[in-house]
Amino acid sequence: MTQAIKASIMVVVDDQPANLKLLEDMLKQQGYGVRSFPRGRLALAVAAQSPPDLILLDINMPELDGFEVCKRLKSNSELAGVPVIFLSALHETEDKVKALRSGGVDYITKPFQFDELRLRVETHLKLHQLQRAVQQHNDHLEEVVVARTRELADAHARLRVLDKCKSDFLQLISHELRTPLNGLLGVGGLMMCELSNNPGNDELQCMFNESRQRILTLLDHASLLTQIEVEPERFVPKCVPLNEVLTAAIDQTFTLAQQQQVKLYPAPTETALVVGTADLLVKALQLLVETAVKFSEANETVHLTCHCVPHAIQVVIESRGHTIPNPALPQFFELLSIGEASTSAGYLGLGPSLAYRILALFGGSVRVENQHPPGIKMTVSLRWFGIDHPVLAEQAAEPES
Repeated sequence: MTQAIKASIMVVVDDQPANLKLLEDMLKQQGYGVRSFPRGRLALAVAAQSPPDLILLDINMPELDGFEVCKRLKSNSELAGVPVIFLSALHETEDKVKALRSGGVDYITKPFQFDELRLRVETHLKLHQLQRAVQQHNDHLEEVVVARTRELADAHARLRVLDKCKSDFLQLISHELRTPLNGLLGVGGLMMCELSNNPGNDELQCMFNESRQRILTLLDHASLLTQIEVEPERFVPKCVPLNEVLTAAIDQTFTLAQQQQVKLYPAPTETALVVGTADLLVKALQLLVETAVKFSEANETVHLTCHCVPHAIQVVIESRGHTIPNPALPQFFELLSIGEASTSAGYLGLGPSLAYRILALFGGSVRVENQHPPGIKMTVSLRWFGIDHPVLAEQAAEPES
């Protein structure tokens, strides 16, 4: 037998006992559980206690007619989904329409053929099963969505805590450590001055100066990172000539390049305007060019080229010599993500991370990839505006505050 064997059918019909008994017997022979009631009020009370899977409902009954019984069924949230098939001697179209409007799913006219009744009962029971399955599936999906939303909210809260810890850490480095470190560096510098001139002391002096510069650079970068993270609204973007930014960035990298015996390709003569502030864009590009220098072998050249793409200018920085370990590539621009052993010159510090955040502050980006022959390629995207735009050209001509 089919799944309909276990279905429960409620018959609410005001009919001759013999006819009602015949209908019950025929339905039971099909394997259904059948409960019969001659009055609608009693049927409603029983249905509320034990909802059936389907109801066969007459229209002409004492106390409550079938229309009212159906309306009351549909007003009960526990019974609203139970399919109701009207079974009536009324033949008028308006009766059928009224029955369907009151909540019925079908209408069978007496006298009926049992084969027709059986097929309609089977059809609506299957439809009801499908509807319940769909509802259960939707309920499950809602539970999954609620659970995922809760997980995302928890993850977001954890990220906020981590982000605050990071900002607090940067503030600690840039503010709380600066005063005691200045004292230590000052005393150390005086002690270095007292040393006699000999090769061993010269090497010590060089190590002290290098370490001092690294600490001061770290403090400066941490301070700027903190400002960008905590008060990004302080940095109001303007339109900046790209060629001036590139030239300044290369000029400020010249000393490091000389120390590493690396050549710098002349700045591209790109006349477009880009979005940002001149000092921060120079800082970002300088840090990226310095990174390229540190990944270069001696006597190699760092190349800079520019390309126009829709709504942006791309500055491509390429070096030859060393590559980034593949596991470190996805996290290259994260804070303190790559060790100094990965570069030819050693220490990278916060440089790549700071450059990344400066560019993001003005709607730009940077990505890095390894090259063959060995080297790295950094592609910087800067928001672009046409030089012929009158408002932007006027803004670009204004002096920096």
